[in-house]
Amino acid sequence: MSYSYPIDSTWSKEEIIDVVNFFSIVEKAYELGVKRDDILIAYTRFKQIIPSKSEEKKLCGKFEKESSYSCYRTVQKAKEKRQGERVKM
Repeated sequence: MSYSYPIDSTWSKEEIIDVVNFFSIVEKAYELGVKRDDILIAYTRFKQIIPSKSEEKKLCGKFEKESSYSCYRTVQKAKEKRQGERVKM
């Protein structure tokens, strides 16, 4: 990994950990595959921290520009899968 995650310095330590966890799960979906439920749980927590759609697009856009991994496409694919299935991008 030769890029950094988009982080807001106003977030608490726990929020930073949860946001990094979400981006990490998106990475794993591309590289190895991840359980659908893990993606959706991490995304739900991400949305608790980043409720604004425009802020979500901004952060995920930065992440995609750095890593080439799409949060949006990963979450959409997870929503299409059934419980217990794996998502491999």
